[in-house]
Amino acid sequence: IYTIIKKKKLRCKQTVPDIFIFNLSIVDLLFLLGMPFLIHQLLGNGSWYFGAPLCTIITALDTHSQITSTNILTVMTLDRYLATVYPLRSTYVRTPCVATLVISLVWLLSFLTIIPVWMYAGLMPLEDGTVRCALLLPNPETDVYWFTIYQFMLAFAIPLIIICVVYFKILQHMATTVVPLPQRSLRARTKKVTRMAVAICSAFFICWAPFYILQLVHLGIGTPSVAFFYAYNFAISLGYTSSCLNPFLYIALSETFKRQYVFLHGNPTHGKRVTSSEQLLGTSQ
Repeated sequence: IYTIIKKKKLRCKQTVPDIFIFNLSIVDLLFLLGMPFLIHQLLGNGSWYFGAPLCTIITALDTHSQITSTNILTVMTLDRYLATVYPLRSTYVRTPCVATLVISLVWLLSFLTIIPVWMYAGLMPLEDGTVRCALLLPNPETDVYWFTIYQFMLAFAIPLIIICVVYFKILQHMATTVVPLPQRSLRARTKKVTRMAVAICSAFFICWAPFYILQLVHLGIGTPSVAFFYAYNFAISLGYTSSCLNPFLYIALSETFKRQYVFLHGNPTHGKRVTSSEQLLGTSQ
């Protein structure tokens, strides 16, 4: 975030990846803001001590940030597809203005999808007299089932399918298209994109699959065991890990961003100035 802001202050041209990465970083930070409250509740045996308004805000912020982050990753993947498969024709669409509009729609649509959380997040009394922050749906026997399926499809299954299919199409295009590059350069570029695609798809699946699978399993369990309880908490931790991994997957692995970082922080002798960050996501324009 600091590097992109400093780049803007130096009046360097903002690119489409800059906008996507900046918003992804912001939403990941918002998602991680819920960690202290989650840790406090877990250590307090599920008790919530911060009041009903903060319960609603933290629960909604957590869910909204989770879905927004996933949707931004999906949009970034589609942007890579346009930049790789249609590098010339997509220049009219892949502009900072369009990217800003798309990101705004992503934030808005993500907000609309979690309206049930805003409506039903609240305090649930416990047997020991304390309260827990939870989702109090009107008809738990049926609503929990449909909300779990709803969240699973929108926040995991559909984005995962889109990301995997799009990266497969990108790799398929690179393998079948003749480009004016030396064979060694072509192999290196293909290997780099393949590594990035595998890393992104694997990280997304590994971090979020346990959480959503256990949610689906929980639908068929009357009284969860202690082992299930600990497994579910571990799965929640993996979900937060995803937001910590995103900067490494989308930025730290990019040599272009490293050179840009070095230049913008006043050490241009170790890296040349980069005027475009099109390679931040793994492929050149």
